[in-house]
Amino acid sequence: MKKNFVAINYIDCTEAYRPRFEELFGSRAKAIDTMPGFINMHVLRPAKEGDSYLIVSYWETENAFKDWTKSEAFIKGHQRGFEDLAKAKAEGRPAPMSSSFRTYEVIAE
Repeated sequence: MKKNFVAINYIDCTEAYRPRFEELFGSRAKAIDTMPGFINMHVLRPAKEGDSYLIVSYWETENAFKDWTKSEAFIKGHQRGFEDLAKAKAEGRPAPMSSSFRTYEVIAE
């Protein structure tokens, strides 16, 4: 059985930042789409208030995912969000969003 690698980014946004976050993904650079080993991605809006957004990306291998996180394309793809975080910090405000990655291996389909 072919095993694939899945990375899930759990994103927590302030209520005020949610529209901006969704705008960023709606107009994303699609830099990830051309990365070697990338298969697909889903951006999931929480159905329940207070839950995290999920960014679920599917990769051929863990190394392909790691290469993405170290790439210029990664920086380009996240540039606007990084700018929002830097602006909040410069203004002495709390970060409007935070994220944490968890990774998985597909064992059944």
